[in-house]
Amino acid sequence: MNCERCDGTGFIDWDDRCELDDVEEIVEWIGAQSDTDMCVCDCCGDGEYWYGEPGRHYGNDDRMGKDGPYAYNGGLCECH
Repeated sequence: MNCERCDGTGFIDWDDRCELDDVEEIVEWIGAQSDTDMCVCDCCGDGEYWYGEPGRHYGNDDRMGKDGPYAYNGGLCECH
C-alpha cells in the first residue's frame, strides 16, 4: 500500500532538482541543501530510520499491531 502523504516516494515536498534514486543518497542530499522544503515523510520514517519500506506501508514482512513498525500508533501508519 502506497503512503498517501508522500504519494509513495518516502519524502514530503519532493524537489525536482533531486535526481537521485537511492534513499540514503537522497537523505544526504536533503541535508546538504539550504533552499529546499523536501524532507523524510514522517509517516514513512523519523529521519533516522524507516518504518518498513519508504513510501509503502504494511509489507509482507511487517509484523502487525503492537509488534509491528507502527506499534507507536496502535499498529496504524499516520496516513490511515
